[in-house]
Amino acid sequence: MRGEVVLSASRLRSKRTEGWETGEVRFAGYAAIFDRVDRGGDVVRAGAFGPLSAAGVPLLWQHGPGSVIGRIEKAQEDARGLRVIGRVSRATAAGREAAAALASGALDGLSFGYRVKAARGAGPRELLALELVEVSLVTHPMQPLARVLKVEGDAS
Repeated sequence: MRGEVVLSASRLRSKRTEGWETGEVRFAGYAAIFDRVDRGGDVVRAGAFGPLSAAGVPLLWQHGPGSVIGRIEKAQEDARGLRVIGRVSRATAAGREAAAALASGALDGLSFGYRVKAARGAGPRELLALELVEVSLVTHPMQPLARVLKVEGDAS
């Protein structure tokens, strides 16, 4: 699956640019995949996120509301799903744990928290309009295809 999506390498800066000195790890991937039923019986439809601004969207560790580990720099729908670019800070213990797991390849799951604005049906429930509340790095994503595809940083 990693070969199916081409993410622009130019969107992620090299090690020698801003943020590297502070030990931050940047990543790109998909927090949601369209038209695939997740483990909870929901399916996100294209257009569900509408116009997005990543401003104010926190990056959480395992959906923990008290575990803000960074920020989402960009969130945008494309043909596949909700593509995100995020930055993990090592300023907290949870951030250090997440950054190390992400940078070493031990963790690559993504997920998102949302409020339903419009949905229809059941089994699967179609999510037609959503408010994005947060994005999380997770061990077991609800949508198995929601994954980090590119990481910039190291495990130290």
